[in-house]
Amino acid sequence: MPIPESAAYLAKKPSVPPTFEGVDYDDTKALKAAQDAILREQWVKSMMARVVRAELGKCYYREGVNHLEKCAGLRDRYMELLKHSKVKGYLFEQTNYVPKKE
Repeated sequence: MPIPESAAYLAKKPSVPPTFEGVDYDDTKALKAAQDAILREQWVKSMMARVVRAELGKCYYREGVNHLEKCAGLRDRYMELLKHSKVKGYLFEQTNYVPKKE
């Protein structure tokens, strides 16, 4: 059962998607909100990889010589998360964003 979100958390929760799509670059608040959302998403991915790495270390220690069989799921998940876990910032996406033509 999920934990209900508090009012303080909901006030800080970003309301914009982590992309520059549809953002007016002249509107400073919208631009900063998009930048914050992108950085927040990158940090979440990084921290998720850190949590899985800690669980993988515990599994290796707990399983001993059987860690290759018992910890395979965690190892595969960690290797997938490692691809996207680096915090790169928002400048590349911001300067190289090409709007879609309709």
